[in-house]
Amino acid sequence: MSTIRYSTADVDGFRIFYREAGTPGKPKLLLLHGFPTSSHMFRDLIPHLADDFHIVAPDLPGFGRSDMPERDRFDYTFDHIAAIIDRFTEIAEFDRYAIYVFDYGAPTGFRLAVAHPERITAIVSQNGNAYTEGLSDSWNPIRAYWESPTSANRDALRTLLTPETTHWQYTHGVPDESAVSPDGIALDNHYLARAGAHEVQLDLFLDYRTNVARYPEFQEYFRRRTPRLLAVWGKNDPFFLPAGAEAFRRDIPDAQVRFFDTGHFALETHAGEIAEAIRKFVTE
Repeated sequence: MSTIRYSTADVDGFRIFYREAGTPGKPKLLLLHGFPTSSHMFRDLIPHLADDFHIVAPDLPGFGRSDMPERDRFDYTFDHIAAIIDRFTEIAEFDRYAIYVFDYGAPTGFRLAVAHPERITAIVSQNGNAYTEGLSDSWNPIRAYWESPTSANRDALRTLLTPETTHWQYTHGVPDESAVSPDGIALDNHYLARAGAHEVQLDLFLDYRTNVARYPEFQEYFRRRTPRLLAVWGKNDPFFLPAGAEAFRRDIPDAQVRFFDTGHFALETHAGEIAEAIRKFVTE
């Protein structure tokens, strides 16, 4: 089993924590996590793929062990997050790489792909959405905040930041909840409990509207560049519906789509199966 190394990169004064495994010279794979987690979500996937790839998995700005500066010193937007991760890839010498995108990692990674299509060798989207039909009704309270960013609508979203909601995100749609380790849930709740973390996440809830606004741009990239794409989807995800996975085929006819009987955090229960799908996809 390949050793996982844990490091911090200085990205123009911003500290980005990351996990690294595999051998330089092998195909490069960038893993981008989602809300409310960190690169810890890839702890089971990385060992499965480390013999085949040179893997880097950063914690996004404001998440995990990466810097979370005060909001008056840092704009918590997806454009800003993507710009820092873009610069991180350059520091990590990821000049050409495949991306694995999940949840918030999707709008981050798709921004990188649009900005530098020549760098992207393939895309693996695990419940990483780019189509309005992929958004479930669970987004309605957040949509209300987009349409009217009042204090009342902002405060209504604080229930999404509670330990109970984190647990629900991990276990909803999982046939056997005993298959979900409590460690990831506990770690995410630890990071969410930090001073100021809730306000950071509420800012990102509001800015998520910019991702939906850019869906047509992402889709145009898919049609124009037709990147190799594999969608691996927890079919019982309460946020991102299977229709969002199927929609990739509309713009990339050769896209591969695989569904797994699990929820949003599919790697918690199906890391081995997803790794095998990725390995087969890359070698075809």
